[in-house]
Amino acid sequence: MSKEMRLLKLCKGTFGQIRGLHLTAAVNAAAGEKAPRMKTFAIYRWNPDEPDKKPTMQEYQVDLNACGPMVLDALIKIKNEMDPTLTFRRSCREGICGSCAMNIGGVNTLACISKIDTREGKNVKIYPLPHMYVVKDLVPDMNNFYKQYKSIQPWLQRKDDAHNQKSELLQSVADREKLDGLYECILCACCSTSCPSYWWNGDKYLGPAVLMQAYRWIIDSRDEATEKRLDKMRDPFSAFRCHTIMNCTRTCPKSLNPGRAIAEIKKMLGGAAKKEEPHLKAGAV
Repeated sequence: MSKEMRLLKLCKGTFGQIRGLHLTAAVNAAAGEKAPRMKTFAIYRWNPDEPDKKPTMQEYQVDLNACGPMVLDALIKIKNEMDPTLTFRRSCREGICGSCAMNIGGVNTLACISKIDTREGKNVKIYPLPHMYVVKDLVPDMNNFYKQYKSIQPWLQRKDDAHNQKSELLQSVADREKLDGLYECILCACCSTSCPSYWWNGDKYLGPAVLMQAYRWIIDSRDEATEKRLDKMRDPFSAFRCHTIMNCTRTCPKSLNPGRAIAEIKKMLGGAAKKEEPHLKAGAV
């Protein structure tokens, strides 16, 4: 091998060693930057298979560097890697299904859109939705809530036979705008379970979420069962147990206003307001 070739080989080896040292330093620096950021999650636990044991708060340590930014990410990590017995509901992870509704840090919200509080020394406390029977851990019993929703008949109702409907049910832009802020409700029950009136009278009082959905159909220009819908709520409990505390509006994860919808229902029940005539009739061009 010539002198020039030996020199070139030596230079390549030297540069390779230098580059390797730089890479090692970079990796070590990166590892130093990602020192563990441990966060304590205190989670409500109760197992129906052990009815003699009282509910407890169980703590889990999660490294935020190895976890997504949302509370649901931490719950999934805990269930997958630490405790497979932890039970909670979740589905879309996009804030549109309402499955992961729970009480986080004292506020009813959705775990999938609730960011983890990264402040040092601040534990994240997670409970099921308050004042509901608990099935297990963070899973509340929603049967009564859905039964109430069914009671308002949440579908379009017409005086004519729906099977003989031969024309479109037209709706003007102005009439359609009346549904904004109502139809977006995902029935997560965050508002209803934050309402003290619902806590004490949930067997008779329909609650913010269901009443807002009732108003959504009452105000719909295509619906013709307005009086029938209102008549079902003229008793002292269905709607009038609302005391305008407004916890419902403050806690809604979709930034809706159930309190306003209930106020509009009360006005209609009291005769202070009436449903406007639709701008377009069925079959009109």
